[in-house]
Amino acid sequence: MTDNFNPTEWITTQEAAELTGYEPAHIRYLAKRASIKGRKFGRAWMINRESVKEYADRMKQLGPARHDPWRTGARERPTDS
Repeated sequence: MTDNFNPTEWITTQEAAELTGYEPAHIRYLAKRASIKGRKFGRAWMINRESVKEYADRMKQLGPARHDPWRTGARERPTDS
């Protein structure tokens, strides 16, 4: 553990799932992809509470657009010619 690790700011994947409504497996997937802050201790993932709340709020704000791969501007939409 690092010196700045504060255990009160970290929750289990099950607690994160209950907080957000996502499945624990999805929470682990997000942590592996670094979409949320997570640390693995042995077999267990610990998730930063603020990080997962921010992610859930961001997804809620995007609504259906969260499924649009072009929303970030990383891709260009094809144009009909």
